[in-house]
Amino acid sequence: MSRRHRLWLALALAAIAATAAAAGPAIGSAWARATPPGTDIAAVYLRIDNIGGPADRLLAIRSPIASSVEVHRTRIEDGMARMRKVSTLSVAAGEVVVFAPGGLHVMLFGLNQPLVTGQTFTVEFVFELAGAQRVTVAVRDPR
Repeated sequence: MSRRHRLWLALALAAIAATAAAAGPAIGSAWARATPPGTDIAAVYLRIDNIGGPADRLLAIRSPIASSVEVHRTRIEDGMARMRKVSTLSVAAGEVVVFAPGGLHVMLFGLNQPLVTGQTFTVEFVFELAGAQRVTVAVRDPR
């Protein structure tokens, strides 16, 4: 193989590797309910689509409007709804993970202001492979 062909092959492989690295979990449809005055916690709902990327793992979540952010899951235990922190969230290749009321959700603790209908705010999700993704969350009517 000539030097010129090796150069073109190397460039093509680099482009393929860059595209594969860019693929990964995509976060969309993020929303939260408006909060009543005096409430300093809220939940965020969304979906993570990992259709084009390898399996990945969520390492951290943060937002400038909350002092701490965690993934939680609501489950019915002994007839009672209980919320538990999810310490590790893996997203398999080809998987769609839905965060919805009554199931997985993102908890915002220590809100520095109420969430008002029509407002937006950002949440940053940090994945092991895909890196950081900043997501805009829309605040909806609490009903």
